Amino acid sequence: MSVKTTLWDVTEHLDSSESIAEYLEAAFEDGDPALIAAALGDVARAMGMTQLAGKAGVTREALYKALSPTGDPRLSTFLGVMKGLGLKLTPRAA
Repeated sequence: MSVKTTLWDVTEHLDSSESIAEYLEAAFEDGDPALIAAALGDVARAMGMTQLAGKAGVTREALYKALSPTGDPRLSTFLGVMKGLGLKLTPRAA
């Protein structure tokens, strides 16, 4: 008997505002900008890229590009995505 496996997709588990916030919090704790962008991309795919792009005030194509592995989102895009997710970026002393 062989074991069948399937690919694990994080977007299937980002189904509540709490799970999204915890996922992004973990990415921010790591501090790697590429990881943060990738996590935002995961959340955007889970929510629907078109829907989030509209809320963030950018085109779907621009959002895909900004949150791609080679992307480098502008601060305005980043803040728009956070606002579209209903999240605030709050500085806190390290």
